[in-house]
Amino acid sequence: MANRLADSTSPYLRQHADNPIDWRPWETAAFDEARERGVPVLLSVGYSACHWCHVMAHESFSDPRIASFVNEHFVAIKVDREERPDVDAVYMEATQAMTGQGGWPMTCFLTPDAQPFHCGTYYPAEPQGGMPSFPQLLTAVTKAWETDGDSVRSAAGRIAERLAGVARSLPAAAVDETTLGGAIDVLEGEFDRANAGFGGAPKFPPSSVLEFLLRHHERTGSEPAWRMATATHERMARGGLFDQLAGGFARYSVDARWVVPHFEKMLYDNALLLRSYAHEARLAAGRPGAGTLARHAAELTGAFLLRDLRTPEGGFASALDADAAGEEGSTYVWSPAELVEVLGPTEGAWAAELLTVTEAGTFEHGRSTLQMPVDPDDQGRWQAARKALLAARGARPQPARDDKVVAAWNGLAVTALVEGAAALGRSDWLAAARRAASLLLRTHVVDGRLRRTSRDGVVGEAPGVLEDHAGLAEGLLALHQATAEPRWLDEACALLDVALEHFAEHDDAGAPTGAFWDTADDAEALVSRPREITDGATPCGSSVLASALLGAAVLAGPERAERYRGVAEASLTTAGRLLGRHARFAGGWATAAEAALRGPLQVAVVGSDETQREPLLTAARRAAPGGTVVVAGEPDAPGVPLLADRPLVDGGPAAYVCQGYVCRRPTASPDEVADALRAV
Repeated sequence: MANRLADSTSPYLRQHADNPIDWRPWETAAFDEARERGVPVLLSVGYSACHWCHVMAHESFSDPRIASFVNEHFVAIKVDREERPDVDAVYMEATQAMTGQGGWPMTCFLTPDAQPFHCGTYYPAEPQGGMPSFPQLLTAVTKAWETDGDSVRSAAGRIAERLAGVARSLPAAAVDETTLGGAIDVLEGEFDRANAGFGGAPKFPPSSVLEFLLRHHERTGSEPAWRMATATHERMARGGLFDQLAGGFARYSVDARWVVPHFEKMLYDNALLLRSYAHEARLAAGRPGAGTLARHAAELTGAFLLRDLRTPEGGFASALDADAAGEEGSTYVWSPAELVEVLGPTEGAWAAELLTVTEAGTFEHGRSTLQMPVDPDDQGRWQAARKALLAARGARPQPARDDKVVAAWNGLAVTALVEGAAALGRSDWLAAARRAASLLLRTHVVDGRLRRTSRDGVVGEAPGVLEDHAGLAEGLLALHQATAEPRWLDEACALLDVALEHFAEHDDAGAPTGAFWDTADDAEALVSRPREITDGATPCGSSVLASALLGAAVLAGPERAERYRGVAEASLTTAGRLLGRHARFAGGWATAAEAALRGPLQVAVVGSDETQREPLLTAARRAAPGGTVVVAGEPDAPGVPLLADRPLVDGGPAAYVCQGYVCRRPTASPDEVADALRAV
């Protein structure tokens, strides 16, 4: 058996390289072999931080008897859903259609033409709870294929036709003040007033919704929006979802009270939450006693990104695993006795009370996740305890790291670090964002096209999807604003132009309609072409693209402005009905819509040197609402269109505050800049 996964850029695939199952990556040759042998394809989709993926790998994929049966009767394909989100999306659609639910590991059986005929998720090695075992399933599928193959192929063909006919788009509807106000009403109705957040267990961080709520509050003064955002931020940051010792958020809470997380830490969650916590901290700066916890959570999350997820090449790894040494959460949970062992009787008992570590435990085997319902009464005492506990935790088995670099998620991280640097004065975050962006442009752009992943500085084969182009473009636009360096703007516009050419739906005249596909028109043809319009754990590619196009319309100059703005506004209408009915799943769209309703706001700060500009720039960044475009530099700086025709005033620095295409008179007063931004 050839070891076909060992050289993959996906750590998830490499985890399966030594399985006795003869796994292949997703490739044409695998389907050719299935066709030649006359056998179906077993498709297994997962990701490296997935707990149940590990369980199934241990129980079934490592079993020589199961492997022997699979190798004889199937061609087995292993896919990393993070590396091939297009493949994952197509077969998740089929899985949900067949079973009413989805998840990972995803287990699908396909014809040699890649048409699905049976799909599910995790299957145990032995029957349990009415669920067939994986060997039973394999036997049943093999029998059906061998005894009634024509019917199986016919059913698969009908399924494929239905999948190809699914168009994930809604009739156009306006997105205006009424729409966004209605979204707030919907969110209020779904808000968990006891525990914050939305919905019940399991409870996920509503990252994109939080950014929308903060922007809506800034624009309208809505107290419900502020209350929902800040309460959710507080409960998450004080609960077990947040790593109280080292920073960073876990994937989700298995309960409704944010106590016990599913312990993997994903780059995208932490990037999005860094952005919203930094946003709250900036907004709360003028409110006595507010914003301290938000700043603390942002600072520790930023530290987590730079310390635990940054790769040697300067990018950011995808995730930390949920498990360590085969046990979920073992790195992070504590018993009272363990605290005493590290800190001594007095300090251990104090820490147990502070962190709600009880004899009964909140997790398994009498151990507890760490929570902090109230701030420590003695910060020095807490920092000493924290340092000692971190050192002891460092001696435990540590979760594995999926160190592939995903373009889309690194784009989210770049945006968060740039905005966080401006909000909290962290120049190290800005430097990290520049290094990550440089890696992506240097490594992921091949022959003018973006690829999705790299590992150890080696780019993968998978082409970039829409969210990669949109996420990276938005991050580059943020860097351009922070540095006034033309290269970031040029590269962002190049990505946006590719998106408009290859991912957009076009009308009969060849103009973009505002709707987008997730894969390019020249990408590998799958059973169906995916198009996601809902915002989930990450905002969908279309909503991020709308946001990036809005910003680029202001930054890129008149030759692109009208086109970018027009497509962005048309794109927002494709989510109008979603926003009105299901606001929880349209946070990215609502965030972009808030910027659109603002104009968006623009601030150009000009001055002969950085020292001259700094007071005006600082005032602008502190007062500018989320989504505002802010750039500073010398007047008419080459490659920086926002600074064109913005002269000095009386030979000194000046700030130009504009909304849409209307500008106020330039001012040299930081207070006037802040007042102008608060007034719009």
